[in-house]
Amino acid sequence: MAGEIPDLIAEARAGTGKGAARQARRDGKVPGIVYGGGADPLAIQIPFNVLLKRLKSGRFLSTLFNLKVEGHDDVRVICRSVQRDVVKDLPTHVDFMRLRRTSKVNLFIPVEVINADKAPGIKRGGVLTMVRPEVELVVTAGDIPDHITIDLEGRNIGDTVTISSVKLPEGAKPTIDRDFVIANITAPSGLVSSEAAESDAEEQETEE
Repeated sequence: MAGEIPDLIAEARAGTGKGAARQARRDGKVPGIVYGGGADPLAIQIPFNVLLKRLKSGRFLSTLFNLKVEGHDDVRVICRSVQRDVVKDLPTHVDFMRLRRTSKVNLFIPVEVINADKAPGIKRGGVLTMVRPEVELVVTAGDIPDHITIDLEGRNIGDTVTISSVKLPEGAKPTIDRDFVIANITAPSGLVSSEAAESDAEEQETEE
């Protein structure tokens, strides 16, 4: 059930310290370090444009990556910090932590919808609103779900789907303690206007 983990390709960086880091930046690379997982720290560098694209796509600090460095075994990592230039706000250094298969990590998991064709509310023209198309869960690094599922069978207009009604993968739990809404079925604008008009008419008749 593990989802596809994106690759992140980096290079081993010769030397450490400020001098080596400055040289990496002059070469169009962002220096970084990989630590943890029972192994020695590894100095790396990532092409600036590659890292910037990843950062702009979002969720960088909560995405599990398969780090590929030539001459080293692939390893699962998660970014723990991105240092930025205080003026330009561009990345100047990144820290990654290695994860064991048993490590717990916070990740955003996509929500899959099933049985929309069996929802009376949808058949009546109701609109499905995804309040949270992704849900942040605490999951085990070795068993990451590629999605969680919400079932709309029997759902009517006005119904909501909350996290408590979702069967989560074993070992996974939400990062938010309260029972939050994932999706709801709302009335189409035409139906809302019609019902509002009917309500106004009934109030006028009552007043008369």
